[in-house]
Amino acid sequence: MKNARVTISIVAPIYNELDNLPELVRRVREVMSAQPGAWELLLVDDGSTDGSTEAILALAEHDRHIRPLIFARNFGHQVAITAGWDHARGDAVVIIDADLQDPPELIPELITRWREGNEVVYAVRAEREGESWFKKITAALFYRIVYRITDVKIPVDTGDFRLMDRKVVEVLKTMRERHRFPRGMSAWVGFRQVGVPYKRAARFAGVTKYPFKKMLKLALNGITSFSYFPLQLATYFGFASAGLAAIAIPVVIVLRLIGSQFFEGQATTLISVLFLGGVQLISLGVLGEYIGRLYDEAKGRPLYILRQGPDEK
Repeated sequence: MKNARVTISIVAPIYNELDNLPELVRRVREVMSAQPGAWELLLVDDGSTDGSTEAILALAEHDRHIRPLIFARNFGHQVAITAGWDHARGDAVVIIDADLQDPPELIPELITRWREGNEVVYAVRAEREGESWFKKITAALFYRIVYRITDVKIPVDTGDFRLMDRKVVEVLKTMRERHRFPRGMSAWVGFRQVGVPYKRAARFAGVTKYPFKKMLKLALNGITSFSYFPLQLATYFGFASAGLAAIAIPVVIVLRLIGSQFFEGQATTLISVLFLGGVQLISLGVLGEYIGRLYDEAKGRPLYILRQGPDEK
């Protein structure tokens, strides 16, 4: 079984999802048992501390379809997806969240669209249950901003829930950048892609592993990985400031010559200095983000370390 090729690989990153694991496995098994061909479920433990690691290993002992990947520590959700790509053996690979907001029951439809000749089949969130209005609004805004400012047209309202053909996965495996945005990477590679709408359910159990801070970091990775717009924005601010100064100089000279008191006093000078200083600091911060990413890439460290691989006992 070690080197056997299977038809469908399902990758589920796991981080402290002990209460969701039995239901995830049950529903995936129920769905995939009705599908022709072999299948496997890769449970990628991303440094869980709630007993999920032990539960994954116990599930794997009693089900030959389950292959556990146990990280040496927490490396992050996006890296866990990458580990799934690296070890999946299927002709097609499905990425799904363990919280069951992405319903396993949609997998057969993804497979059907794949068998029709599509090489990437992504799930589009038509409805989102169990999420705050703030998260819905910021998520919708983020997807549309990224779509506008990046060269790669990442489909709006899509997450990581998708099916990818083996040839797509092989290309993605060669892309080893550290600051990863899988949904953008799968759009960047091209191939024939199609969306399937679905209703995103509320989390089955537990709490979200993506608070605002992590969502902001993911958004930053998505923008900086596929767009130079933040750097260009700093340039635009520079030109705007220079243009404003070029217009203001003759205006101030004329007003002084005619005896106007409009621009006298330190307040105007202080506001101008603070504005230009703020623009400079923002520009340096944006530049620092890109330089920091170059530094991370230059280290050449592995993306993750496995404490136990899928074929180890």
